[in-house]
Amino acid sequence: MLAFILKRLALAAALAVTATVAQAGPVLRGNVTVASDLVTVGDLFAGAGLKAETAIFRAPAPGTTGTLGIDDIAAAIESIGITEFDNAGLTAIKVTRAGVPVDLPLISDLIAADLSNRGILSSDMTMDIALDRPLPNLTAADMERPASLTMLRYMPGSSTFSARINVSGLSRPLDIEGQIQLMIEAPHLKRSLPQGTILGPDDVELRMVPLAYAETAGLVSLDEIVGKQLQRQIRAGVVLRPNDISAPELISRNQNVTVLYQEGALTLTTRGQALNAASLDEPVTVLNTMTNKVLQGTASANGTVIVTGGNPQLAGL
Repeated sequence: MLAFILKRLALAAALAVTATVAQAGPVLRGNVTVASDLVTVGDLFAGAGLKAETAIFRAPAPGTTGTLGIDDIAAAIESIGITEFDNAGLTAIKVTRAGVPVDLPLISDLIAADLSNRGILSSDMTMDIALDRPLPNLTAADMERPASLTMLRYMPGSSTFSARINVSGLSRPLDIEGQIQLMIEAPHLKRSLPQGTILGPDDVELRMVPLAYAETAGLVSLDEIVGKQLQRQIRAGVVLRPNDISAPELISRNQNVTVLYQEGALTLTTRGQALNAASLDEPVTVLNTMTNKVLQGTASANGTVIVTGGNPQLAGL
């Protein structure tokens, strides 16, 4: 019997505590930060229950803070049926709306994405922009897309642009004008090298240069450079251009070479003197020093000269 009475007393106490919590109602949180343009009951109160998603105030502009007095809060929640709440001893609270600054990096990202989609900005390029006027002090709502590019006027080969940007949380768009400079990777020599150097991957590094300069000077890729020969002495840090390199010279001018003539089963070999330098598969003029006949051939991989052309060439041997 005593145990039964104790259980009844414990149950009554628990019900009393539950009733007290229920009567206390939601508890005011204090200063809060919101992301959307509306302030809900759940933003301001802990324990708001089913009313948590109900909007009761409009949030301040992105990046700004507003103040709500306790009377304004009480009137707002009373209008949706909440008559009791715990103000936690507060007489007013501050509501801050989160924001994202609309700055040059944000704008650059928007323009770069548009140029990439149009095929103007490739993966090996970057972009620098300069505005004609300083940006106004604007803050966008803190969301997945705080700003969007609605118009971009830009033509490849021209540095000028104009753009219109919609800023989330603001009613008026942002119009800007300025210049775009596209940059592209170009090969530079790491150190000064003499004429005739065969280039390896460690001799070259990629640095960004203006696209307009690269298009004027001409660009070569790293694959086109490795294994090629410098045509002139070049200082460290200089951009390599197409006419700075060539295939390695296999045969030097005045070099003694082996001349090979093949036609069917017939193979003839003789010695001669190259009258010009040549790289692989380039034409070579050879003087047969025994007959003083001049032959026309092609430089092969092992440094010999392959002669073709039929019987007149054969007679020249």
